[in-house]
Amino acid sequence: MASLEIYRPREITSYDQGVFTTKEVPVVQETPLTLFLNHAELVTMVCSPGAYQELGVGFLVSEGLVQQPADIVGMSLREEVGVLQIETSCPIPQTGTFLRRHIASCCGKSRAGLYFINDARQLKPIESDTRYSAQHLLQIINLLEERSSTFRLTGGVHSAALADQNGIICMYEDIGRHNAVDKVLGYAFLNEINTEDKCLLLSGRVASEILIKAARAHIPVVLSRTAPTGLTIDLAEELNITVVGFARGDRFSVYSHPERVIS
Repeated sequence: MASLEIYRPREITSYDQGVFTTKEVPVVQETPLTLFLNHAELVTMVCSPGAYQELGVGFLVSEGLVQQPADIVGMSLREEVGVLQIETSCPIPQTGTFLRRHIASCCGKSRAGLYFINDARQLKPIESDTRYSAQHLLQIINLLEERSSTFRLTGGVHSAALADQNGIICMYEDIGRHNAVDKVLGYAFLNEINTEDKCLLLSGRVASEILIKAARAHIPVVLSRTAPTGLTIDLAEELNITVVGFARGDRFSVYSHPERVIS
């Protein structure tokens, strides 16, 4: 797997009001990354090029497979073949069960719901007395939009970022919204950033899986330009996470735990 840019120019044929024209446009790239955990193949993720270590580590954080940076004892990336190997001091999960959960999540009739509920029940409510002003939330979500240059060029990626009272700490764009979040979480984990007073920013829908990722990372506030799902709101109430949606211009809606948002 050669090193790739997140997008490349491609020649296309465009039709507009009866006229065909040929032109070059930027098109997002995607590439597979296979993650090996303690020498056992764990999962293959299709992602945007770059930040592979952050993605792999963030995935482990999101799945509860690592708890602290000291759990990771080795990591090697073979970018040319799309392989990331991570060694941890933690036992290898029962791979069959793990893979059944992820494969089942793509199927209509499965036990995926049972695995999801078990994941949620393993989590403890977030304990954080952090507060964000309404104006600051609007500032950082607008900054996320301003920095989403790949989306403006291609329309083919999602954005995620981690922010605090001073602004955005890190930001990633990826073809997958889960990947973008995992890259953010991986960055915070590898750099030992305390996330208990941070805000997770999203360009897209706040799905329940995203909320669980935030809960595993102990993030108390999730802020998005679009809406959460009903299950997301239910989980956010239980897990003591503030969910803010439809943050655009000078307005937003708070769906859970509004006490963290002040004037």
